[in-house]
Amino acid sequence: MVDVTGHLGMALLFAAPAWMVWGRRGALGFTAFALATAMLPDTDLALRHMFPVTHHGVTHTVLFVVLMSVLAGTVAARYLTDWFNANRRIRSSEITSETVFIFATAGLTVGGISHLFADILSAPDIAPPLSPFWPLYSEPVIVDAIYYGSPFWNVGLLTAGVGLHLLLARNERYPLETRYRIGASEDSQYRASDDD
Repeated sequence: MVDVTGHLGMALLFAAPAWMVWGRRGALGFTAFALATAMLPDTDLALRHMFPVTHHGVTHTVLFVVLMSVLAGTVAARYLTDWFNANRRIRSSEITSETVFIFATAGLTVGGISHLFADILSAPDIAPPLSPFWPLYSEPVIVDAIYYGSPFWNVGLLTAGVGLHLLLARNERYPLETRYRIGASEDSQYRASDDD
C-alpha cells in the first residue's frame, strides 16, 4: 500500500482514459468521482473499531468496490441527472439517468480499483497482503514492488497523474462519439461556430 498521495496519483492515472470518452468537462467530473473513491477500501480502518473487519480484508476486494460504486452510481443517477441537465456549463439538456449512472459508477469503480492495484504493488511491507478477487479467488495477490513510505513512488505517482491529465487537457481531438456523452462535443461546437 502506498500512502494517500500515491493512491490519489494512481487514481489520476486510472482516470486518464476519461479524456477520450467525455472530453474536458466530463473528464474532470469523472476524475473527481475517481478521486472520491481512491481511499474507499481504507474504510476498513474506521470500520474495524465497530465491526470485526481487518485491514486489507473484505473492503479491499473488487466485489466491495463494485457494489459500493453501483450503489453510489444509482444515487447519483437519481439525484444528479436533473442537475446535470440544468447546468449551463455542461452544455447539454439531453443527459439520461442511464448516462449519469454509467458515468458515476465507472468513475467510482475506477477510483476504488486503482486503490487495490496500488496496494497489490506495495503490500505486504507494513500491512497484510490482500485478496482482491475474493470470493472467487481467495489467495493473496502480491507484487510488492513499491515501498509504502517511499517519497519517490508516492510523489512520483501523483506527479505522473497530474502531468498526464495536463497533457491530455491540451489535446483538442477528444472526445470520442459514444452514447454516454455528457455535454456537446467541443469539435461540434467549433463546427457550429464556423457555420455561423
